[in-house]
Amino acid sequence: MFDLFVDTSRKGISMALLESGANRYIESIDESARGETASAMLDALLEKAGATLDQVTRVMVTLGPGSFSGLRTGVAFCEGLSFSGKRKLYGVSTLAALACFADASESAAVVIRARKDYWYLRLDEKEGFIETAQVIEALKAHPVKELVVDEAALADESLQAAFNSTGARTILDKGQPLSKWSNLFNTVTPSLMLEANYIQPSYFEKLH
Repeated sequence: MFDLFVDTSRKGISMALLESGANRYIESIDESARGETASAMLDALLEKAGATLDQVTRVMVTLGPGSFSGLRTGVAFCEGLSFSGKRKLYGVSTLAALACFADASESAAVVIRARKDYWYLRLDEKEGFIETAQVIEALKAHPVKELVVDEAALADESLQAAFNSTGARTILDKGQPLSKWSNLFNTVTPSLMLEANYIQPSYFEKLH
């Protein structure tokens, strides 16, 4: 039996299969992929694993924050895979998923770019859409041991200085196996109907 992981909240599509009990892991990442290529990517993964769709029993998909079109197609694709009832569907926050790349996700922060001078921040299991200065202030007030960041956050001089001042280990969000998200199966309830989290400007206004 296999678990399927799907992430369309960032660049392109990341997809992976993990065989239960065998620790056999196969992934495919295409940063230029669009929603219409998800099915072909899954077919290729299954072929490489020597498996069939019937052997996939659980599906985990990221719900955002992230790309509007990417999330919409990713969630719809995974809902379609699970509609028959043959497999359970789990929707998870993208930031919670990225936190799993840290050794201790509960004591890690996640910082990824939302748009120019704005970032998605996960800290103390709370998520927000805030400006650069607010990220720096939050990290000063709540020191962490590990930071999961994207390339944009690493390239920002102000954030980089803040990261260095914390003494925390930085972990790039790319190049990490999606299988690290497996623990999230125990934290969310499966559902056939999922709602993507786009973190709209109205959400940002509520933070003030």
